[in-house]
Amino acid sequence: MNDTVVRLTGVVRQFGAVRALAGVDLTITRGSTVALLGPNGAGKTTAISVMLGLATPDAGTAALFGEPPTRAVRAGRVGAMLQDGGFVSNATVREVIELARALYPRPLATDRILATAGLTDRATRRLDRLSGGELQRARFAFALAGGPDLLVLDEPTTAMDVAARQAFWDAMDRYAADGGTVVFSTHHLTEADQFADRIVVLAGGRVVADAAPEQIRALAATRGDARSSDVTAAQLEAAFVALTTTGTEH
Repeated sequence: MNDTVVRLTGVVRQFGAVRALAGVDLTITRGSTVALLGPNGAGKTTAISVMLGLATPDAGTAALFGEPPTRAVRAGRVGAMLQDGGFVSNATVREVIELARALYPRPLATDRILATAGLTDRATRRLDRLSGGELQRARFAFALAGGPDLLVLDEPTTAMDVAARQAFWDAMDRYAADGGTVVFSTHHLTEADQFADRIVVLAGGRVVADAAPEQIRALAATRGDARSSDVTAAQLEAAFVALTTTGTEH
């Protein structure tokens, strides 16, 4: 069995004079939780758009499960949680999940989706009455509805407080524990360090580092002149800035 879930090969994506992706190679295997890390403008969102078939590479190729991304998405093998995803505000959580389930040939059971997303006790609540963290989990539930083998999440914890962020990642852990593959973008090095088993760092549309969290942490700490074993979150973020402004691939 081919365990390759995501494969980007030499992907270039240009927006006028701006090269958002400059020859990105990326392979992700089944069961991985991979964080795409980088500053604003690094190419994270563009990489996700290409991965999902929402943007066509100007050069290079993208495939999910060995086939064109749009085919895998239509088959329900991919769930996505994007920054600009919106809902009908007066719908309930359960209604939105039922709508999402109707789009796919083999959806998960509604109660399972609610439980995985940590929304069982919010099923009858209207979306416009959810907290920011609960609304993000509703988007996560929508992405889960088709029973996807791959979840792609673009900045999923934006605007969440600490408690909401932890609840969200608890929900994500429940999905990953069932063998799902997760790709998520984030600005938070500490978040990637805690929840990913692999971190891919983008800067200037290129992959500048790709390794396990402890290796990325050590590299970033070295660049920031700090010891990787005991750096504070603030020091680690500062070290990450140093890593993403060198332009050197690792």
